[in-house]
Amino acid sequence: MKSHDWDLIPPSPEWEPDQRKGVLAPSIEKLIPANSETVPLTPYHELDFRAVSLQEAINSRRSRRNYSDQAVSRDELSFLLWATQGVHRINDDRSLSWRTAPSGGNRHPFETYLIVNNVEGIRRGVHWYLALSHSLLYLHGVNGDFNKVITDACAGQAFASKAAVIFAWTTIPYRAEWRYSLLAHKDIAIEAGHICQNLYLACEAIKAATCALTGYEQKLVDEIIGVDGEDEYTVYLAPVGKMPAKHST
Repeated sequence: MKSHDWDLIPPSPEWEPDQRKGVLAPSIEKLIPANSETVPLTPYHELDFRAVSLQEAINSRRSRRNYSDQAVSRDELSFLLWATQGVHRINDDRSLSWRTAPSGGNRHPFETYLIVNNVEGIRRGVHWYLALSHSLLYLHGVNGDFNKVITDACAGQAFASKAAVIFAWTTIPYRAEWRYSLLAHKDIAIEAGHICQNLYLACEAIKAATCALTGYEQKLVDEIIGVDGEDEYTVYLAPVGKMPAKHST
């Protein structure tokens, strides 16, 4: 549904959204804790990777589960984050944002968390991507044996624990529900695919591999990244690592 078509739909008392009731729009980013120390990432215009045509990226895109021991560089991580949730602009009251992936009504009901294992210059553990400032906020470490914790959280898929970094996308449903009510959940499912496809294509540009996961233990993943599982919960995972010399699926 195009966002400008929404006002053409007759109101329904069963699912009238808060926007039509005059409720102020929720923020497009969660509140950042006071005195937080963030790590700035490389701006997109300063990145310089090999030229890959869109045709080439689409043709070579695969789900890959084998990763080398090579670290992902900070610039490469910056590029992947920009490609998936980079912000072009926001409106004056910070209720809407225009990003590298599309979202109905520019609501963007997602947050990106990273479970970092082997990224140059980035502390191992869980980080939160602050899209509006293109920076990272370290949250906490992963308690216990890293490989076992990640394997268990990913429903026994041990390859995920070998990745350099795992992208974990959560949704805050109300950001979209405010405008679309019950219809928001369809949009959330569709838009998660937009974001992850951007990751797949961006990985091709830096010779990295990824494999999207919907098979994971919901409660365990929510606990690892530190969300409540109700107002915010995980919807998609994507381990990323550098391709081995002879890469395979």
